[in-house]
Amino acid sequence: MVSPNGRVQIRIEVAEGRRNNGPAAVHYAVDFDGQPVIVRSALALATQETGELLSAVTWRAAQTRVIDETWRRPWGKRPQATERARELTLELTSHGGAPVALIFRAADDGASFRYQLPGADRYPVLHLTAERTEFNFASDAPVWAARQIDYKNAQETEFSPARLAELDPERLIQTPLLVQPSAACWAAVLEADRVDWAGLWLRRGAAPNQIVSDLAPRPGDKERTLVLVAERRLSPWRVIMLADRPGGLIESDRLQNLAEPCRLADTSWIKPGRCAWDWWWPGRYAPAAKFALGANDDTMRYFIDFAAEMGWEYQLVDWYWYGAPFSDMRSFTPDMTRDITRCAPGIDVPALVRYAAAKHVRLVVWLQWAHVAKQMEEAFALYEKWGVAGVKIDFMDRNDQEMTQFYERVAACAARHRLLVDFHGAYLPDGRSRTWPNLITREGVLGNEYNKWSSRVTPAHCVTLPFTRMLGGEMDFTPGGFRHSRPEEFKSVGEEKPAPRVMGTRCFQLAMPVVYESAFTVYCDSPDAYRGQPGAEFYREVPTTWDETRVLDGFPGTHIVIARRSGARWFVAGMNAGPGEREFTLASAALGAGAWHAQVWRDAADAAANLEKIETARVRLAPDAPLALKMAPAGGFVAILSNDTRE
Repeated sequence: MVSPNGRVQIRIEVAEGRRNNGPAAVHYAVDFDGQPVIVRSALALATQETGELLSAVTWRAAQTRVIDETWRRPWGKRPQATERARELTLELTSHGGAPVALIFRAADDGASFRYQLPGADRYPVLHLTAERTEFNFASDAPVWAARQIDYKNAQETEFSPARLAELDPERLIQTPLLVQPSAACWAAVLEADRVDWAGLWLRRGAAPNQIVSDLAPRPGDKERTLVLVAERRLSPWRVIMLADRPGGLIESDRLQNLAEPCRLADTSWIKPGRCAWDWWWPGRYAPAAKFALGANDDTMRYFIDFAAEMGWEYQLVDWYWYGAPFSDMRSFTPDMTRDITRCAPGIDVPALVRYAAAKHVRLVVWLQWAHVAKQMEEAFALYEKWGVAGVKIDFMDRNDQEMTQFYERVAACAARHRLLVDFHGAYLPDGRSRTWPNLITREGVLGNEYNKWSSRVTPAHCVTLPFTRMLGGEMDFTPGGFRHSRPEEFKSVGEEKPAPRVMGTRCFQLAMPVVYESAFTVYCDSPDAYRGQPGAEFYREVPTTWDETRVLDGFPGTHIVIARRSGARWFVAGMNAGPGEREFTLASAALGAGAWHAQVWRDAADAAANLEKIETARVRLAPDAPLALKMAPAGGFVAILSNDTRE
């Protein structure tokens, strides 16, 4: 089967009549632009009730359909997405007589497939014990891989460059896995539309250039059931995103196109926006405020006032507002005596909601996930009554089936009470924000927070993220650090008090809210760090949702230039990981016909020595006058362009 534009081809092979527990009977392969990307790879499932489902099969039927649909969303990289694809549903019968189906979809930007297990009429419950999906690449290709020791983690790590053959088979690989099969082909392995299923992990397989699936086990399940299959019989989609350049993957809507359509009849209450945040500075002294920052009304009013001053829509009331959430900070064991419907002494959330509303700011409150699981219905109904805009839920640090179910319960309950959701300590998005657009952003990223205790947020890491983690979607990196260090001189807060710092120039940080996709952008630094500082005015202008997105240039770990349109204005941003300078020439043709006026913020000529120093200019960008923009080592630029069709 071939995608509508002819570039993506899925080849499927079914060998009928194999014996029980024999080798897999179903294989697939994927080509892009006529070249093999995935060569013959097996598909396999097993349950306690049926044994191997795909080791011996017979045909029942095959159904095909052409998909050409457009759907709208309240936020994202563009207001509407289009899915053009061909789909094949292959119905089989296993050796034991159990019906099983495989659904394949060849789209213009990737190949996908999912498993459909036997129905409840024959098996009321199925205990999935194995999914062995292979991704056999055609060659030992370069990869960018995030490797983990075990399943319990917050998916906050680096995507390190390597080759397929260099990956350790003993280490888990979190999705997405970015692969460069050739100079003209880029691929990423992910999952989409996960509901009531275990999270997908990957490992290097035994065969050359082989990647195999691995599912997160249910905690405490001695029978090693990976998925307890009851009502829903569909696995998530296994996705191979494809493009001829790395930026093409960023522009794709593949995961959301595969997700279930929106369940909400009314999405008008879902408002993207920018947010001030107190947590980067807990217990720190704010000179202009004359008090110690913490979980108190003074701190919240200080940040609410700043959000109003900047024209930002939100303020985040972070942890400790309902008391110390953990009984043991070393293990982050939740204190289950805490009540998330009661404020701790010194902080009054309902009063703060009223104070913020008078300044056209809304509040989002932090919650520990186990406390939410205990009090979700009661608490969310109360927050709606208070006028709270949303919840930030933290420390899940798992992606097994039970946690997937928790995410779905949160999304549905929050939607009933018109609450936005920001998941932290979270697994990678899988397109379900199409289904529940109140899931407005998510962490699952090693972001600016880590500058407080590590030196891991390097310029190369920051410029790798758009091509890796951000392929999953919305990403709460918390940009905007305004105290800067050269990478070779960087010290974390633990080594150099009192202020958290970031690596690179001011323009490197200014570019992040344009480059990084998040409809709810939380700026990390203190009002004292922003007020009167060059570049802070850009944060008043940059929106969080877009009408168009184009990746103009870039390569993982070295540089990226993205243009995003909001209304009649284009926001263009570049980031250079260094260590040398890099120049990008912006031509008017990249944005459309006509002349453009550009307000530019760029690294000063001596930015390598003076990281905070910015040059600003207002220039005219015409077809015969492209704009040369030089980025310092670990530097960048931003520009706001308005079309002038009268000239």
